[in-house]
Amino acid sequence: MIQRIQTVYLLLVVALLITALCLPLGTFVSTEMVNYKFTNLGVTQADNFYSTWGLFSILLLSAIISFATIFLFKNRILQLRMTIFSTILLVGYYITFLVFLFNIKSSLGASFQINWALCLPLISIILNYLAIRAIGKDEVLVKAADRLR
Repeated sequence: MIQRIQTVYLLLVVALLITALCLPLGTFVSTEMVNYKFTNLGVTQADNFYSTWGLFSILLLSAIISFATIFLFKNRILQLRMTIFSTILLVGYYITFLVFLFNIKSSLGASFQINWALCLPLISIILNYLAIRAIGKDEVLVKAADRLR
C-alpha cells in the first residue's frame, strides 16, 4: 500500500514544507527604504532581532508528521488522523504568521511585501486534503473487500 497516490501527495507536502522553511516569507520596507527579510526564524534589524521561531517549529513539525504518515499505510485510520492534524497545524501556521506580521509591522512602522514562498503551506493544505480523500477511498475499498469474504 505504500505505492498509493496518497504517498505521492504526502511526499510533495514534505518537499514543499522543507522548501518553505528555507525561503524568506517576505520583506519589510521602512519609510527610509531599508529592507528587512522576514524568514521563518525571524526578522533581522540593524540593532534588533525579532524572533519568529514558532513559525519554523510549526512547519518543521508538520513536515515530520507528514513524512511519518507515509509509513502508517497499514493503519489507515491513524494515517487519516495524522494528515488531518498536519492540516490543522498548517492552518495554525497562517494564524501565527498573521500575529507575527502585525506585531512586527507595528513595531517597525514598515510596509510588508509578500514573497511567493508564503503560498507553499497553502498548496500543502490542498495536497493534504487530496491525501485525506485518497486514504478514505482506500479505507472504503478495504471494508468492501472484507464484506465479500
